[in-house]
Amino acid sequence: MTDPSPPVSSDISDSSPAGTIPGVHLQTAVGAGVLLVAAGLAFGALGIPGDAGYGGVGPNFLPWVCALVLAVCGAWLVWEARSGGYRAMAEPSGGARADWSAAVWVSAGLLLNAALITTLGFILSCTLCYVLAVQGLRRAAGQPQARAPRTWGVDVVTGLCISAPVFWVFTQFLAINLPGLTDTGWL
Repeated sequence: MTDPSPPVSSDISDSSPAGTIPGVHLQTAVGAGVLLVAAGLAFGALGIPGDAGYGGVGPNFLPWVCALVLAVCGAWLVWEARSGGYRAMAEPSGGARADWSAAVWVSAGLLLNAALITTLGFILSCTLCYVLAVQGLRRAAGQPQARAPRTWGVDVVTGLCISAPVFWVFTQFLAINLPGLTDTGWL
């Protein structure tokens, strides 16, 4: 049987032309960065008390699990890079340059959600976030109907249909307080 993967050249350099696979040193740096993030998570987990709670699991259990999984992934990335580079990488997709107007739409949605959630309540602020983020994504994809009033209306209704049930599940069934527009707990 033959190996279907293309042969990996050992002379991959870091000064690869656009559209080619980055060099082994850059790939190793990515893996090392992931290992550093794992170390930061582990360092942060040291500060969380480990007293076992309900079920014998303390509050530091999940941070340690995340740090361990991230460390395994980082080590694997370093090993892959050092043993010949990331294999069978697809060509990069997307545009040649970032679409800054789309990034502004999405960022505005997130920032306005954070700023207005206590004023407008969870449902309306999350709907606003959804509408602005979807507008940014539609415009980045070059959809001509993005500016149409009907599209805006559909996005508002979709945002309400997503955020209202989430709000009701959290407030009515799980008894978790989220900011509402009224004191009834339904809006």
